[in-house]
Amino acid sequence: MPPILSSLSQESGATAPAGLRILIVEDNVIIAMLLEATLADMGHGVCAIEGTESGAVAAAVRHKPDLLIVDDGLIEGSGISAVDRILRDGFVPHIFVSGADLTLKNLHPRAVRLSKPYHERDLVAAILQAFATE
Repeated sequence: MPPILSSLSQESGATAPAGLRILIVEDNVIIAMLLEATLADMGHGVCAIEGTESGAVAAAVRHKPDLLIVDDGLIEGSGISAVDRILRDGFVPHIFVSGADLTLKNLHPRAVRLSKPYHERDLVAAILQAFATE
């Protein structure tokens, strides 16, 4: 388990998964690349980066990710709609990352929300939370 996940897991009492295969759904290439690098430093792999709703759904079918990290606003469609479509085939832990207020959005009850801007520690906590509800 990566050290930062291990220490947060010990502090919270939660068990954090290691080596996750993560699908990033983000239309801003720079943000997606930075997130991918951060996740790699944490010991996770990114199976795909998609910037559209249809691309995200196809990538989820193709790669069967362990976790989705999703922005709500995309080039085409929405991250919320993409997750709704992906979850039809079974639950996948997911984190919505947005600069907008997502509290009024109709999200899956087990969705985790993370507000931009965020720190790595916030991302780790969100990952722990996503898997704590499994």
